[in-house]
Amino acid sequence: MFAKNFFTKEEQDLIVNSIRTAEKNTSGEIRVHMDSFCLGDGMKRAKKLFGRLGMNQTKEKNGILIYIATRSRKIAVIGDSGIHQKVGKEYWDKIVSGIITQFKNGKKGQGLADGIIDCGLQLKQFFPYASDDKNELNDSISF
Repeated sequence: MFAKNFFTKEEQDLIVNSIRTAEKNTSGEIRVHMDSFCLGDGMKRAKKLFGRLGMNQTKEKNGILIYIATRSRKIAVIGDSGIHQKVGKEYWDKIVSGIITQFKNGKKGQGLADGIIDCGLQLKQFFPYASDDKNELNDSISF
């Protein structure tokens, strides 16, 4: 299935709303990017997109990118240095594993939404919302 059709309209709305909900309590930023194909390593592609999408431009280095290549069946989650040093690789692996489990159980939209909310809770713990926070990155799914 191609990236733009992987989630239903309702699931896409759920995902975008989960990003907005997760970001309400933190200065951190979460993005979802989807490709149909990923030739090679999914994490390398995610790292390249991280910069291209401006994820490395956040004030506190607390952006998180969830990358999915639908036809290639690859998922990667990457956090900028500020959040990565707080949670570590094991946390990102746990998020990926949870999303994959939900996908396998036929709960694609809810599985991704749950992963996003979990990331938001980690961001809230280490980078709580401040009164001068602004939404630094677009909340929509990019393709």
